[in-house]
Amino acid sequence: MKEITIDYALRATWQAVARMYNEEAKKFGSTMAVGFTLLSIDPKTGTPSTALGPKMGMEATSLSRILKSMQEKGLIERKPNPNDGRGVLIHLTDFGLEKRSDSKNAVIRFNEIIRQNVSNEKLAAFFEVSETINKLIADKEIYTKDTTN
Repeated sequence: MKEITIDYALRATWQAVARMYNEEAKKFGSTMAVGFTLLSIDPKTGTPSTALGPKMGMEATSLSRILKSMQEKGLIERKPNPNDGRGVLIHLTDFGLEKRSDSKNAVIRFNEIIRQNVSNEKLAAFFEVSETINKLIADKEIYTKDTTN
């Protein structure tokens, strides 16, 4: 391929970031998926289990597997949702809060290093392009039912 496509650059970059986070998480006996889940749970009030999947962009079956593993490791506990008798809130345990802090520090470190090496203007352009791509996808402006090719 003479010219790198946009989707290739996005995919290759994300795979490198995921690999880096997984290597860092391994030092703490964890994975990037667990770290991301810890960061997605409200540390004070908990988070409804039904809200976690959409918040993380994850399928319910994958999330269920991660939550089961996290509960077995003592990172989370499930409690009835007082506002919805059928629902469950996911709460972090003290151990989960500690591991959440490790995850948060890893994300902060990544962002600090990137910001030290990429100008504010380039970062602003990166975020603008990302926002445009997401909007085009959300508005279904890339592939429509009438697309013929």
